[in-house]
Amino acid sequence: MAFADPDDPSLTHLAVVGDTYTILLSGEDTDGRYALIDMLIPAGGGPPPHRHAFEEMFHVLEGAVEVTVRDVTSTARAGETVNIPANAPHAFRNPTERTIRMLCMVSPAGLERYFAEFGDRVATRTSAPPELSERERAERMQRAVASAEHYGMEILL
Repeated sequence: MAFADPDDPSLTHLAVVGDTYTILLSGEDTDGRYALIDMLIPAGGGPPPHRHAFEEMFHVLEGAVEVTVRDVTSTARAGETVNIPANAPHAFRNPTERTIRMLCMVSPAGLERYFAEFGDRVATRTSAPPELSERERAERMQRAVASAEHYGMEILL
């Protein structure tokens, strides 16, 4: 059995593209079958369009998230769940003025290792991401693009 408290400071908390992701269960906890990530996404936040060779599911805990899959955009609100099929081009963003919270489950695991390649460690799940210069942001994005293929991902810029 694995147990995860999202507010446990010993968990991995990462600032990724302006969002804060807490790795609740990693592939190490699940024999690689899946990973579960707690995501805090500020107003306007979310990743660029991308696709990957694994399944991804979002369950919205607080707020609403706008999800675009294959050029179809829908809004999922607190209590609702969205499944993203493998290899489907998609993106998500917070269209609200408040930080939203959702769970992201991927199967098989690996996305959590990808985020660790370029994300910045933060102390807790509610810690503010570090202030990055334009050069630092560009460097993080270069690392994300460079390591994407290794994790079965493609950033669609």
